[in-house]
Amino acid sequence: MEVILKQDVKNLGHKDEVVKVRPGYGRNYLIPQGFAMLATEGNRKMLAESVRQRAHKEEKLRTEASATAEKLAALTVQVGAKVGESGKIFGSVNAIQIAEALRKAGVEVDRKNINLDEEAIKQIGTYTAHVKIYKDIKADVKFEVVAE
Repeated sequence: MEVILKQDVKNLGHKDEVVKVRPGYGRNYLIPQGFAMLATEGNRKMLAESVRQRAHKEEKLRTEASATAEKLAALTVQVGAKVGESGKIFGSVNAIQIAEALRKAGVEVDRKNINLDEEAIKQIGTYTAHVKIYKDIKADVKFEVVAE
């Protein structure tokens, strides 16, 4: 019996794979649990169409992410912070402030996708942050901490 997996099944296969299983396993476990569907001709055509559409959407997202990465690499943003007389910042600069500065510059980035080199930025100066835009597409953003 051949089935099309709807999700990853341990020791069997990954999502959207056509696998051969014993009839009882497929009929009594995989199909009722919603892990698989029968590999009929109609289901195979649906699978091929959904894979094609998913690949098209994936390509579109990748091109948008690449364009955003190029824009971020060329961008230098300024983050304002209150500074004491010695040049030390009250508090520290974090990912939320960098995300807000990027939003003002015209690039939407989720703060959870921003990773700072240093744990806490407490001095005025120029730093680099790593931004994860899409699965494997990342960009480095330069930001400058200035006195407010």
